[in-house]
Amino acid sequence: MQFASFAARAGQRLPELDWLERLIDAAPRGVVTRTLCEVQAGGQSMPVYALCLGNPDRKLPAIGFFGGVHGLERIGTQVLLHFLEDLFAQLTTDLALNYRLEHLRLVFMPLVNPGGMLGTTRSNPQGVDLMRNGPVEATSKVPFLIGGQRLTPRLPWYRGADPDTMEPESQALCRLVEDELLGRKFAVALDCHSGFGFRDRIWFPYAHTATPIHHLPEIHALTALFEQRHPEHNYVIEPQSHQYLAHGDLWDHLYRSSLAQEGSVFLPLTLEMGSWRWVSKYPRQVLSKLGMFNPLPAARRNRVLRNHLPWLDFLIRMGSDSARWLPTGAARAAHANGASARWYRPI
Repeated sequence: MQFASFAARAGQRLPELDWLERLIDAAPRGVVTRTLCEVQAGGQSMPVYALCLGNPDRKLPAIGFFGGVHGLERIGTQVLLHFLEDLFAQLTTDLALNYRLEHLRLVFMPLVNPGGMLGTTRSNPQGVDLMRNGPVEATSKVPFLIGGQRLTPRLPWYRGADPDTMEPESQALCRLVEDELLGRKFAVALDCHSGFGFRDRIWFPYAHTATPIHHLPEIHALTALFEQRHPEHNYVIEPQSHQYLAHGDLWDHLYRSSLAQEGSVFLPLTLEMGSWRWVSKYPRQVLSKLGMFNPLPAARRNRVLRNHLPWLDFLIRMGSDSARWLPTGAARAAHANGASARWYRPI
């Protein structure tokens, strides 16, 4: 049953939540913590936190980092907590980082779905897959179940019964994005997941349609800079629609909302860590529910935590320098052509 695991974990503590609260308690001056909502799971009330630092001026760019949308995918939350830990340590000595934060807003929501993580389920405690919970319908046929379903919470990828009501965790994520990211001249959101394929992927919208997004030239420009500065990287960078279409994607919903704000650029990205590689290197992981989505040996887990730091740091640097590289005029047209040739058939 969907909810049996929560009863079995009544009273237990969630290590990732403890880690996050230790970071909050030791946060440097200037870090603002918000409790966005609270969820009930395992007989306890679990807060959903956001941490904000840097300059709140909405005329400045912002970068948001999100993780733990799916409770089984603990490694996404762990990557962000490790990054936060490193960032807090740097703030005490790194003058360049402190200077960047005078010109940039950083937002962290590392554990979107603490109830699902406690219960070792993809969904939240109500059985709803939060990344199928948005008010977006795919324009073409989606894969059975995986594309989102309203049949029953006993099956995965359940969207919820009411298409007009989002779950508290989904609402909290959307409110945070609307409050802190949307409407700025430039903002990026990175959502950390795991569980698909042998390669680490960076996906950009859309998930509900194969139609290119309006800000495809900006995606291409950001990609070109990353490949120039990190030519050795192993990410596959592509539209999510290249893999499958889905209903209810929260980032599609938020991106479409951002288009109403003229002059702003909002780029929601997903880091999809390729867990099949971890399983192939350590086949015994397949015997564990968590092993299908997370690196279980400590050495491999620590390597994964380190491996994504350059990408996260790159986003911060490009956010604070966005006025220097965002394409305009002929450069934007050239990036549009380059993106079309790389990811879509030329029109």
